[in-house]
Amino acid sequence: MATYGLVLTGGGARAAYQAGALHALAELAGVRELPFRVLAGVSAGAINAAFLAAHADDFPRAARMLRDFWHRLTPDHVYRTDMPRVAAIGSSWLRDLSLGGLLGASPTNYLLDTAPLRGLLADRLPLTRIGEHLSSGRLRGLAVTATNYLTGTAVTFFEADADARPWVRSTRLGRRTKLRLEHVLASAAIPLFFPPVAIDGAFHGDGCVRMHAPTSPAIHLGADRLLAIGIRYARTGDQTLRLNDEARSDRLAVADIVGVLLNAVFLDSLEADLELLERINQTIAHVPRERHPDIPGRLRPIPVLALQPSQDLGRMAVDRYDEFPRVVRYLLRGMGATGERGWDLLSYLAFEPGYTRRLLDLGYSDVMARRDELAAFLADL
Repeated sequence: MATYGLVLTGGGARAAYQAGALHALAELAGVRELPFRVLAGVSAGAINAAFLAAHADDFPRAARMLRDFWHRLTPDHVYRTDMPRVAAIGSSWLRDLSLGGLLGASPTNYLLDTAPLRGLLADRLPLTRIGEHLSSGRLRGLAVTATNYLTGTAVTFFEADADARPWVRSTRLGRRTKLRLEHVLASAAIPLFFPPVAIDGAFHGDGCVRMHAPTSPAIHLGADRLLAIGIRYARTGDQTLRLNDEARSDRLAVADIVGVLLNAVFLDSLEADLELLERINQTIAHVPRERHPDIPGRLRPIPVLALQPSQDLGRMAVDRYDEFPRVVRYLLRGMGATGERGWDLLSYLAFEPGYTRRLLDLGYSDVMARRDELAAFLADL
């Protein structure tokens, strides 16, 4: 029987799309226990992956609970929206950028205080159950990737069965550990916006910053078939040409630049990794089966199916600016984000029902539109 792995990347509020897709997958799979024995999460996808791992004994219920989590989420569940706290952080940035060197103050390294998210996940995410599911054989492993800000290394923290081994590459490594809330929070910490998280004496942040091979952890933990759910909308060539022909502006806001940078962090790595994996599969297909043991690096064919949004998740946030808490709107407006500008940036921070519910519905409908393809891919369950 094949060992299916599930790879979940993400980026802030856009990860709600995955929850909608998983809700549909649970309906289509028709099984009680989680069919994906290996889970790998990066960025906000780590929250979704950890949630599934903690409830691996009941996939339909886990999918419903995950959907309900995103369905009810509001900004004040994720970051503090009270004026005194936001103003204090803003004042710290102003002090650091103008007089920090003179005052010798400890530098501020984030814009939004995510203490509410820590409390919410501590209440909703029973990570101690992962060990039970590993012991029962329901799971082979969960991997959560974060970026070590001191070394620039993508560190994959994994909790897995005895067969899994740590690994080291030039810019990434895998470490066996008992997964804690800190690992999940670090993986989902959007750079500059969310605070870094201290793990083993070093500060870590969003896993997408340096993880250029998001399928790798799942393969290291033993998956031989992969389902990857990303958040990137793949434009056609005509759409790209039209977009660039029509895009005109006499000014450029900080929000525009930050949105492009966040897109580079969150959107590009999975697509490039899947292309590489497909090339490897095609190369191995030309090698006689009896010669497969001689292939360097123990490479093996890994069938993979990717699910991606049928709409641009950034553009779906265009009309959400007015739904942000007032004090956060002030912060975003200071960066040049409005209803018409900076919508890519807005989409990563739009933890509000009007946006996340649209993404839940889109994820669900996108999976249902590919139900036959998914049924064929999951036939070895």
